[in-house]
Amino acid sequence: MRKLGIPTVVDRVVQQAIHQVLSPLFEKQFSEFSYGFRPKRSCEMAIIKSLEFLNDEHDDWVVDIDLERFFDTVHHDKLMRIISNTIKDGNVISLIRKYLVSGVMVNGKYEDTPVGTPQGGNLSPLLSNIMLNELDKELEKRGLRFV
Repeated sequence: MRKLGIPTVVDRVVQQAIHQVLSPLFEKQFSEFSYGFRPKRSCEMAIIKSLEFLNDEHDDWVVDIDLERFFDTVHHDKLMRIISNTIKDGNVISLIRKYLVSGVMVNGKYEDTPVGTPQGGNLSPLLSNIMLNELDKELEKRGLRFV
């Protein structure tokens, strides 16, 4: 089960502010075929695009991939390196890292979060999309179609 990292009200506001500033910067980099947790995109749109691919004469099969426990296994250093390629403000970088390593409560006890993006924060979906964008770019480079 994915660990919940539900932030305080103040942290939630700060995370939302970070998200609102960073999202447009990264949104320009994301694949047009990426639909998860994206503005003006939905599951339904992804399904429609996949049906378009299926109806195309060139596609005979579909591969369904579930990156099990992806959110729990995001490597912080790699994620921060990717973010640092776009964001140069050290204070923002430091703040994001602090949210990543802030820990979670499990059965009333604090646990460190040396990896992963804890569920519950406003920033988690964007950080995951930033990381998954690396996969999307590799799929595009190989000429594979995906949603």
